[in-house]
Amino acid sequence: MGANAADVLGVLVVALLEIKGLRTHFKTDDGWLHAVDGVDITIDRGETVGVVGESGCGKSVTAKTVMKLIDMPPGKIVAGQVLWKGRDLVPLPPEAMQKIRAKEISIIFQEPMTSLNPVFTVGEQIAESLRLHEGLSRREALDRAVDMLKLVRIPTPERRIKDYPHQFSGGMRQRVMIAIALACKPQLVIADEPTTALDVTIQAQILDLLQRLKDEMGMAVMLITHAMGVVAEVAQRVVVMYAGKVVEEAPVRELFAHPRHPYTQGLIRSIPRIDLDAAHKTRLEAIPGTVPKLIDPAEGCRFAARCKHAQPACMLATPPLREVAPGHRVACILDL
Repeated sequence: MGANAADVLGVLVVALLEIKGLRTHFKTDDGWLHAVDGVDITIDRGETVGVVGESGCGKSVTAKTVMKLIDMPPGKIVAGQVLWKGRDLVPLPPEAMQKIRAKEISIIFQEPMTSLNPVFTVGEQIAESLRLHEGLSRREALDRAVDMLKLVRIPTPERRIKDYPHQFSGGMRQRVMIAIALACKPQLVIADEPTTALDVTIQAQILDLLQRLKDEMGMAVMLITHAMGVVAEVAQRVVVMYAGKVVEEAPVRELFAHPRHPYTQGLIRSIPRIDLDAAHKTRLEAIPGTVPKLIDPAEGCRFAARCKHAQPACMLATPPLREVAPGHRVACILDL
């Protein structure tokens, strides 16, 4: 193979986003809180990766670290890399990150009422990133804002760009957030619990909308959620986080068919099964206990205190991620 061919091949195999050994800690009065403590996640072009886990497992902090939106201090990126198309974002100054946010990587936050600015119209908020990154005039940016509202299927967009966030329903506000995130046609969208505050019908509409726009625009999606059912529907791969660490990663079908980590098994057993419950009236299982405090955590598996399979060896050292099947990795010393 010639040098030029190798160069081309090298470009093709670089992941869109590669998080390596990421550690984000927060200084508190009681010590350092290890919110993200050695996370590895890879997302390829056009792929949807679901990141799941209970509240407090580090999912949102991981997303905000990628975008460099954590407050520093008290937050601090202690170690690791965030490689965006091979370029490490961690050491970049704010000016360089400003050129990447919204333009190349964007984020949809979980609560649109607190994420949207109540004193600006939705049209102005969509147009802001277009003027900053695309160099459009105010009129051109507002025209594009109308197009974005059409794209996310908000009726009468020419009129609604003049409305304020409080004049929209919860579902419509979330559509506005999606319009803002996609305005500059980013290559990666981080959707942080995009349906949490919405009722079931609106949740389905928002997920269908994200899937349609992903297919039309060819973007990758990092979907952060605690709903395993949502991940089963839209993701190609699943990353399971617990207490600041990745405990399992697998293609979506493989994960649901053969979950290997006790925590993942517990999450899946907590999903209602219509096909089984109608006949057997089975009670949903709950994982006992709570997520441990992450202030200066001890060595060992962080799920051990809640795990019915735990052994003395689980308390001695943190189990590394090991591959148990093609593309399927698990951080557990047991072969379940």
